[in-house]
Formats: sequence, structure tokens, C-alpha cells
Amino acid sequence: MAHWLVKSEPAAFSWDDQVRNGTEAWTGVRNALAARNLRAMRRGDLAFFYHSVTGKAVVGIVEIVREAYPDPTDATGRWACVDVRAVAPLPAPVTLAAIRAEPALAGLPLIRQSRLSVLPVTPAQWAVIARMGGLPAGLPAELPAAWPVPA
Repeated sequence: MAHWLVKSEPAAFSWDDQVRNGTEAWTGVRNALAARNLRAMRRGDLAFFYHSVTGKAVVGIVEIVREAYPDPTDATGRWACVDVRAVAPLPAPVTLAAIRAEPALAGLPLIRQSRLSVLPVTPAQWAVIARMGGLPAGLPAELPAAWPVPA
């Protein structure tokens, strides 16, 4: 299983929208590297949900429930999307400032390629962000199914 971070502007689509919708197509990605990352996602992969522009924080976790398929918002047929399902909010949002201040996250693409909207996260980076977000120590990379998002 791989780990990812997906970014969304909360004014356009927020964590609350994701929770309300349950499963949602992650559409509108128009950067070649971000699109390549989308196409690399596999069913069961987990991604941090990051609020960009305002808020600038990791706020939740989503699961990839459908692998890449043609983005219905793209008339050219060039771009792909995946379906994601809300899994769990982070007990404490992890701000961009906190991420930048954590030496273990210095190599995170969020810092190095700040405009990239879909990016890979290593298992070590995942564990650090999860800990910073208040998830229980020793939590496995796979979240238990018993952790549904509160309604």
C-alpha cells in the first residue's frame, strides 16, 4: 500500500464536503506530475486530505476506492481522476508551519514542490504526520474499518 497527500482549496471542496459526500471523485487535476501520481494510486491506498490556500493543514485521511479513470470534468480526455472515501479526521490538524518545522519532513514534496496537488508520502513521513495529528502511537499504516468518519 502506498501513501499520498491530496490538496484541496476549502472554499471549493473542503474536508467537511468530503465527509458529507462520503465517496467523491477527485477531479480537476491538471498538472502532469500530479496526474501521474493519481494514475499510480491503487485501491486501498491512503491519503492525507490537505486544505490549501486557507487553513494550510492536513485535516483528515481518505482511502482510494477506485483507481484512475477519465476525469469527467475534462473534455479532452487527457486527464484522470480517482474516487476517494473519507476515513477519519485528524484529532488535531497538522499545519504547514508545523510540517516545515519538523526535520523528519524536510524531504516531503509538500515543502519542496508546494504547487503539486497530489504527492507521494513515504511510510516514515506518514507516521510522523499521523503522530503530529494526534493519531494513536503505533497505529498501523492501514486504518481500521472501525474508524468511520463521524456523521
